[in-house]
This record gives sequence, C-alpha cells and structure tokens, in this order.
Amino acid sequence: MASFSFRAGNAGKLLRIPLYLAGRLGTLLVPRGRGWVIGCGAGVGDGALALLRVATAAGADPLWLTGSEREDRQAAALGIRSLPKAGLRGWWATARAGVIVVTHGFGDVNRYATSGAFLVQLWHGIPLKRIGLDSPATVQSAFLPGFVPLQRLIGALYRAQTRRIDVLPAASDRARGRLESAFGLGVEQVLVTGEPRVDVLSAGTATGRRERAVETRDAAVGTVPEGARVLLYAPTWRDGAPDPAVPSAAEWQGIVAMLERTNGVLLVRSHPLGEGEYRPPIDTDRVRAIGSALVADITPVLPAIDVLVTDYSSLAYDVGLLAMPVVYLAPDPDEYARTRGFYGRYADVAGDDPAAGWAGAIAQLEATLTDPAETARRAERSRQLSERMHAHRDGGNAGRVLAAIVARTAPASAHQGRESA
Repeated sequence: MASFSFRAGNAGKLLRIPLYLAGRLGTLLVPRGRGWVIGCGAGVGDGALALLRVATAAGADPLWLTGSEREDRQAAALGIRSLPKAGLRGWWATARAGVIVVTHGFGDVNRYATSGAFLVQLWHGIPLKRIGLDSPATVQSAFLPGFVPLQRLIGALYRAQTRRIDVLPAASDRARGRLESAFGLGVEQVLVTGEPRVDVLSAGTATGRRERAVETRDAAVGTVPEGARVLLYAPTWRDGAPDPAVPSAAEWQGIVAMLERTNGVLLVRSHPLGEGEYRPPIDTDRVRAIGSALVADITPVLPAIDVLVTDYSSLAYDVGLLAMPVVYLAPDPDEYARTRGFYGRYADVAGDDPAAGWAGAIAQLEATLTDPAETARRAERSRQLSERMHAHRDGGNAGRVLAAIVARTAPASAHQGRESA
C-alpha cells in the first residue's frame, strides 16, 4: 500500500509548523561546527553514499542519520557511523553540523534543525516528470483540497525551503535547467558536476561493474540461471494512487510465457512509495521482487540487467550510460502529462512506440530479446538519450561535488591565502 502522497505530506507539514519554528529558534542558539550529517530518503545508498565515501577518503568523518532499524543495520553492515535522525540526538547532530547532505528532502535528516547549515541537495535522478515548483502535485494538501490560497501558501513555504539549498548537482546543462526551475534556484547553486549516484555506472571496468552487480543482485533475489537474460521493471511513483500497469491474471500468464520462451527473468521494483501488487498468480521463479527492502539503491545493480522496462522513471536516463535497451510501458501518457506534466515531450524519451499495455510490452520485449537488430536499435537509442543528459561519464561526479562543497565552505582566510599566493 502507498505510504506517502503530497496531499498527506503537506497536511502533516502544516500541522508541524510550530515544531519548525521551535527548531529554528534552537538553531539560532546552537553554534554549528564543521562536521557533516548525511541522510537519504531511500535508505543507505544513492548519491549520498557515493559522496560519503569520497568525503571520508578525503579526511572528513560524516555522520549518517537513519530513519529506521533497517537503515541502522545497513549502515552498520557498511561500517558507517550513524545514529537515528529522530529525537534529541538526531536534532542535536543536525543542529551542530556545518554541512547537511540530503537526496530527497530535509526530512532525510532531522527536518527541524537544518536552518543555518550549508545545504547540499543531491536529488535522486534526472527529472522526466515535472517536480517541485513545476508540478501541481507539490502544493496539494489533504486539508481543503483545491483551495487556491492554501496552495499558494504551501508553494511559498516550499520555495522558502528550497531557497536555502547551497549546492544541487546536475547531470548536464539540460538537466540543470529543469532543476533550477523545479527548486527556484540559479546557476550559482545548480552545478553541472554530474550526479554522484551514477558514478558506479562509469567507474572501473565493464567486467568489474558486471561482476559486482551480479553478486548484489543474486544476493537479493537468488541466483539467476546461467545464460538467462534479466529484465528490470521499474514503474514510477503515482503520488499514492494505484498503479494502472499492475498486470491482470491473463497478462501475468502472457508475461511468464514470454519469459519461458526467451529464457528471461523479470525483476520487479515497484516504487517504495507506490501502490500496486506485482505478484503473479502462478508459481514461477521467472518473476522476482527486488524492492527497496531488499536493495536500497538499485543503481549498482543495473550492470547486471539486460533490458529495462519502465514508464516515466529517471532510470531511463541512467541505463543509457550502459547502452541498455529500454522498453517503455506507459498506459496513460496523455493523462499523466495533463495531471503531472513532463519536461519536454514524452516522445523525445520513449520514441513513437511506447506500449500502452502489457500485450504490447510483451511483444516488444520478445523482439528485443530475440532479434539482434532490435536489441541494437534500442541500445543505441538509449545511449543517445544518455549522451544528451549526462555531461560526465568518468566516475568522478562525487569528487566534483565534494570539491564544490569544500571550495564554498572553506574559511575566508583560506580563500584569501590562496588568492595572495
């Protein structure tokens, strides 16, 4: 079931305004140090983990703030210093930090203690669907839905928060324009450094990336038979609404039959905030779940995937770094464009042949898996899309973000010393 929607989330924020005010007063009294706290709304992973690793290698000692016992275990398994973000200890750690790093929102750390820090918003993917100030969903509330003055108030509060962001990495100039618009920021904050989250798709050798990805994948879903092709289905978030692409019983029969004909295995990663049951009504090991409870960050697993199936997920941009074929399954692009909106045209990403349902997707997948020419066509389209959206492909994005943070947080005396040298 869905665990979050903008309507419910915004209603909660309105109720918590006194806590925000109290937290703001507290941060005025507590002096900030030079330490870091880091959090990620999806668990211990994503760009936050990539940045933590390069910061640690450079001599910093970031503290990861967790939001669940599962995240506590993830951090411990990785040897990362951590503590829960909620409660007095989490507030104090956030209030004392000089640098705060998040990937989703300020709630990735202790949301009541972020004022006055140097804020780094890594975000979690190149936006295809409209986000932030560009999306009408952002200002919706369960209180008085449709009441325009309240929507304007929520928009003003959102803009006041995002205005405090000091660094927001962008994958390219094209992505930067979208992020500037969505967060109400300028070129001084949104920097084309590349996204730390995708470094893992460029660093090292293709063979090494594949081996590590297979190990992570199989540890999560079980060993995939030798020679089997692996498909990843990753539908996007529907803001708490049901997913219209959940297969019917008949569609599941068709999916499994196609997987058997092509020696394929389908991994299903429904959005952690979404709603929808992806469980075939037949007993098969050809379909396996790979949700966020099993793998917090799917990006390192991508080199172990052969074909991506998605509707509007930013993964479509990421897998192009691997020249991975993509099949688009979009049952409602016109309705989605009307209610949520896209940056540019959906056809610019998906081409002119997105499948409207599983029957079409099954046919496209079978052709991709059995026809080398179709495989090559989709791989090349994927590569070209990524080339337009990713300016850096050297595995050094996190290093560039770290350099930007260090340059902007260094004491004034250090800057003056370098300038006079």
